Amino acid sequence: MVQTAPRQLKLGAILAGVGTNHGDWRDPAVPGDASVDINWYIEQARKAEAAKLDLVFIVDSPFITPDTAPHYLNRLEPLTLLSAIAVSTSRIGLVGTLTTSYWEPYNVARQFGSLDHISKGRAGWNVVTTGLEGAARNYGREEHFAHAERYARALEFVQVVQGLWDSYEDDAFPRDKAAGIFLRKDRQHRLDHNGVHFSVAGPLALSRSRQGQPVIFQAGDSDEGRNLGAHIAEGTFAAAADFETALSYTRDLKARAARLGRDPDRIVVMPGLSVFLADSDEEARALEEARLGRLDFAKSLVELGRLFNYHDFSAYDPDAAFPDVSNLTLNSYKGGAERVVRTAREEGLSLRETVARFVERRSAFVGTAATVADEIERWFRAGAVDGFNLHVARPADFDRFLTGVVPILQDRGLFRRDYEHDTLRGHLGLPVPENRYTVARGLADAIAAE
Repeated sequence: MVQTAPRQLKLGAILAGVGTNHGDWRDPAVPGDASVDINWYIEQARKAEAAKLDLVFIVDSPFITPDTAPHYLNRLEPLTLLSAIAVSTSRIGLVGTLTTSYWEPYNVARQFGSLDHISKGRAGWNVVTTGLEGAARNYGREEHFAHAERYARALEFVQVVQGLWDSYEDDAFPRDKAAGIFLRKDRQHRLDHNGVHFSVAGPLALSRSRQGQPVIFQAGDSDEGRNLGAHIAEGTFAAAADFETALSYTRDLKARAARLGRDPDRIVVMPGLSVFLADSDEEARALEEARLGRLDFAKSLVELGRLFNYHDFSAYDPDAAFPDVSNLTLNSYKGGAERVVRTAREEGLSLRETVARFVERRSAFVGTAATVADEIERWFRAGAVDGFNLHVARPADFDRFLTGVVPILQDRGLFRRDYEHDTLRGHLGLPVPENRYTVARGLADAIAAE
């Protein structure tokens, strides 16, 4: 009887410099220039690697306003940043965000393929379609792509990139100096893709890495976003406000993938994780209350407005019912915006209550290290998640999680004590994808031999 290894929790760290809310940057321990200081990122990545985390993750978005949260205002470009981390670490995965709406597949295939080589197989691409309409004018367009078009474009984009990553079969380069043979020409393949959105000839001037291809992550939560994830995702970062939401999302996403003929266990669901840790549960709840209580309501309104393409909510009575924004296109962060509108309507929330629910939101992970570990274990064992990505801004919080919560998870046999693999795919338990041309040739040879 074949025994399968026990399911293992996955943990990542979202490195966000001075923070993606309006409060973390004021912590005296947070350097004011953390978001553009490569040494800060390297230090955090090395801490994460020492704790044996699966990956670090870099967020990105190509549009800002003067009211945007501090980290977004002034930050390093993800691929450049991750390349620096790659040569400063040796095992931890490196995942970066890049939009399919305002790039070209050949460039993206080359950039992430290069990161995968530089890191020796530790790269991952978080595929986004860009939520903010204002990004269009940074790329020569007057209007943002419509929501449905963005997702159709994204699917084709990823398929083209994956095709380019297979340009060379793994035995394409004998590098035989005596025979003078550098390349086996029959192992190089043009893509010759002609689709609805892209026309790309190829081949890509780069071979596959030791993990075959970078891991594909995705974070969309609208219906179109979930469908895209079901088609392409090997990991997801979709938000999970509570246990029931997480469980519903995971079951739905994996069911969609199964209907497409995919193995649902090959999608690793890792939502964001915000924790408040202290020596007692009461102290932790007080810490959460103190931090959220110090948030500026006007800035929280801006954060809520970001979901609606920075719609200005300051003109509304905060204590009246959540305003009717049905006239808005919701062509920004559609899944998140729809959830806000639906919840506010169903529960009769005021604007102030909506801000409290979705911006100044309470965490499900508040308490001692043991209490937080208990909740992580509950979500994991119930199948609501496969792991989490910890939001990293305040150094003391990160250190406390790594030295307090992680050892408890290790003692319970939920999380590794040491790395067993060198690649991101290895960490996440994902297979190395076979080269499509090698597979096709093998099938042709088998048929010919019959």
